[in-house]
Amino acid sequence: MNGAVVITERYGSSNRKRDYVSTGSDTLRVLEQENERFQSIGQMFETVFLPQGYPESVSSDYLRYQIYDTIQAFASSITGTLATQALLKGVGVGDDSATALAATITWIMKDGTGMIGRILFAWLQGSSLDCDAKRWRLFADMLNDFAICLEISAPFFPLWFTLIVCVSGVCKSIVGVAGGSTRAALTLHQARRNNMADVSAKDGSQETLVNLAALICSLMLVPIVAEQHGLVWTLFAIFTCIHLWANYSAVTSVVMETINQARLHILVKDFFVTNSPEMMSIAEANYREPVILKTKWVYDICMGSQLHLISNSSFSLGSLASLKDLYDDEKYILGVNNETKKIHIILRHDSNVADQLKAAFQAEIINVLCDLRNSGQAGQQTRISGNVIADNAINEVLCTSIYAALGHNDAFDVSQLTLQLTRNIFPYFYSQLSSTGWTTSHALLGADEWRSAWGKDLNLNGVN
Repeated sequence: MNGAVVITERYGSSNRKRDYVSTGSDTLRVLEQENERFQSIGQMFETVFLPQGYPESVSSDYLRYQIYDTIQAFASSITGTLATQALLKGVGVGDDSATALAATITWIMKDGTGMIGRILFAWLQGSSLDCDAKRWRLFADMLNDFAICLEISAPFFPLWFTLIVCVSGVCKSIVGVAGGSTRAALTLHQARRNNMADVSAKDGSQETLVNLAALICSLMLVPIVAEQHGLVWTLFAIFTCIHLWANYSAVTSVVMETINQARLHILVKDFFVTNSPEMMSIAEANYREPVILKTKWVYDICMGSQLHLISNSSFSLGSLASLKDLYDDEKYILGVNNETKKIHIILRHDSNVADQLKAAFQAEIINVLCDLRNSGQAGQQTRISGNVIADNAINEVLCTSIYAALGHNDAFDVSQLTLQLTRNIFPYFYSQLSSTGWTTSHALLGADEWRSAWGKDLNLNGVN
């Protein structure tokens, strides 16, 4: 064993390595031991600003997202400085006739309206931020640019200055809620070793470094742009364009494996119109996911809804009782309200994620077939996953019957027929989700908290 390597150790996937060599005298000699903590500036940067264990400890889209996020943070910091300069000028800094009291009142009103806006927005949209993290993230940054535009323009309208800065304060408070919440959701996606705190901390370090660089640039820019309104607006336009481009590139680079309603809609539609037995890849589905406008459904889907919301002029109480009997063996009930154009999914108290995915899949069948019907592609549903599903001919007949029920606005038949189709093809679809790499242990379908009991759990003789 003289001179033989006994143990080799390496720091993660880096080049930092040590060999322990036997000397033949009951001792070990350390070979290629590194006395310095950092071999290079690059290694130092990686240790200080990237999560421990990078790149294995984070998602594959981490680096690309962070590069674009760094660019947008720099651009936003520059435009933020221009806005701060305009606000200070608007409240009277440098104006002998301005009073500290007036400036203080303006600032208090700005902060107060912002706090109210923060509470209201969190109340109205808080539960939807997780489900559409990418879209809300981009929305927050677009709204931030609008708020900065208001602040820069406020000094030009002295009579409306307080109102303008209050509106800007509300916008920035919404940005704080939407941006902060979605950033947390994205951090959770990026952290692959239960290291969310480390990923978040290093993201904060990166942002601090970028803001420091932007601060230095701002110190050079501010004396130049003072009283140069044309130059201020030119710089604002340039950096805003950079900011929007970087943000769009950042959110579209994120590849999330969790299913939300938008990504499920894309998967189900592709499942119905493609000849390939293979499911669309996770990267392709994320690429097609809309991040600016919300996905447009023919029928809005309400998960975790209430039974009475299904009832309308085309759905009698007797039909509701029949619907309950139809779903006796399921852990959800799906009803279509043709008047409100909504699909209501009533969840049983013991339903799980797989049940919610099944219900959402059935709802998407209705929306996808409506889309195909409205676009004149009524024959394409016959391509359901090629020939890999048993009884494909039966599925084609079911699709034809669903088209007829949709044409007659027969809500009960639509629910009944799509349930039969779902029972036929969902097991295969669900297995494809798992084999493709989609997360099926949890989903972001925006389910409300209403839960119900029926069938074996509760002996109902009718619907009250």
